[in-house]
Amino acid sequence: MLYMIQGEDAPDSLDARLAARPEHVTRLQALRDDGRLVLAGPFPAIDSDEPGPAGFTGSLIVAEFPSLEAAREWADADPYVAAGVYTVVDVRPFKKVF
Repeated sequence: MLYMIQGEDAPDSLDARLAARPEHVTRLQALRDDGRLVLAGPFPAIDSDEPGPAGFTGSLIVAEFPSLEAAREWADADPYVAAGVYTVVDVRPFKKVF
C-alpha cells in the first residue's frame, strides 16, 4: 500500500537540512531503486524552485510500504529527524487515484 510521509521543518533548520541531505537522498534513492517511490520533494518557503536562504518548510514523500507501521519506522529513521530538521512527521495511508 502507498503511504504519505510529510515532515515539517523546524524554524531556521536550513543548515541542518543541507548537512543531512546526502543521507536523506540515499534512502530515497533506495526506495526508488526498489520501485517503491512515487514522489518525493521539499516545500520551498517562498514561491521559487530555488528558495536560497529562505529554505524549506517541510517535505512530502509518497512511497509503498508493507504496512503503516513499516512506513512509520522508515520515517522515524530519516536523517532529517535525527538532525532535528523535522519537528513533526505525519504518516498516513495514501490512495492514488490519478
